[in-house]
Amino acid sequence: MSMPFAGPGAPAVGDGRRDANAAAVLRAVLDHGPLARSRIARLSGLSSAAVSRQYLGLARLGLVRERPELTVAGAVGRPQVPVDIDTDGPLVGGLHLGVPLATHCLLDLRGRVVARGQTRYAGLSAEAAVRAAAGPLPAFLAERAQGRRVLGFGAVIGGWVDPEEGSVVRHHQLRMDRLPLRAALERALGLPVRVDNHARAIAQSEILFGRPAARRSLVHLFVGNVVDAAVGIAGVVHRGPRSAAGDVAHLPVADGGESGGDGEDGARCGCGRAGCLEALAGDAALCERAVREGIIPEPSVMLLVDAAATGDRRADRLLRRRARLVGRAAALLTDVLNPEVIVVTETSSMLNAEYLAVMGAELAERSHVCDDPGRLVGPHAGPAVLPVAGGTPALAALYRSPLRAASGGASDSDGC
Repeated sequence: MSMPFAGPGAPAVGDGRRDANAAAVLRAVLDHGPLARSRIARLSGLSSAAVSRQYLGLARLGLVRERPELTVAGAVGRPQVPVDIDTDGPLVGGLHLGVPLATHCLLDLRGRVVARGQTRYAGLSAEAAVRAAAGPLPAFLAERAQGRRVLGFGAVIGGWVDPEEGSVVRHHQLRMDRLPLRAALERALGLPVRVDNHARAIAQSEILFGRPAARRSLVHLFVGNVVDAAVGIAGVVHRGPRSAAGDVAHLPVADGGESGGDGEDGARCGCGRAGCLEALAGDAALCERAVREGIIPEPSVMLLVDAAATGDRRADRLLRRRARLVGRAAALLTDVLNPEVIVVTETSSMLNAEYLAVMGAELAERSHVCDDPGRLVGPHAGPAVLPVAGGTPALAALYRSPLRAASGGASDSDGC
């Protein structure tokens, strides 16, 4: 399927300075809108004339719009019509490749889910899983976009992902090794596709749409079938050489009181060591233990969360234990990086604030630099975190280079 990037008469992409100025205006509107152009000028450091020029270009692309109904009546001087992100305009698509299913979505320009769907591919080879996930996407975008332009597409997955190559370097659970994910999706969609690790995409989503403190510094910890992390400093998500940053699966979190032992807790890791974070707190280890203890009939975190919600104390005990382990990992990362915000994506804590509180209390008790449990928070998108993450690489590219992205510029290698 080929979808239009821009309508007839879309402006040609200008030089780097023009796109940088457009990005400054668009980001000011994203962070503070709806707001008057005079305030955009103050926030962006551009002249009023430059802001007006950039507004016209962004409006032609459907990225911003005036909100005359919000004009303040009776104000001194000439009334200024507020400007806001056009959330009724273009969309981006997204895909999260998880275990054992994929979630696809459409997002508006503020990262809110407009439509979503899922595809199961348990038991398939890596290549077949990607084909199964990509198969429904053209029809989904054509039907659910309802005539709105789709500017681009993002795809995220756990494990080691190289956005420059557009490849999944390594994903143990899905048996992916140097899989060219971007190329496969671009062939299926006819759209520019940007790929990244899901923990980094969630961190970027926090920077774009979450708490203001996250734009200064954050650590994001993802605990699910895959356990990994991301770090953001001054609005930039760190990748490191070969985009390998964020592998915290083997962070040691067991102690004598928790692991005592390790065999009983199933803490022996595939790496050969005991007490690694993923081996103790990952979904596979958690569900295996819950099935072994007869709490749930089959391995499913949602079944375990449901059991705890209906009063099963054994299920609650396991989820609280996992929350303490996650809080312990957050404390180790906090002591190294001391971020302003620690974001944790973990199923039970998104559905029950008590488990998030357990994580925060463990962080405050264990950390040598943070005694405030309130610095540990859940993702701003809540249970929609994975579909939002899927589209975030495309949205990040748009806000970084709006004229290029919205005019159908070729896929770049900057990722999130």
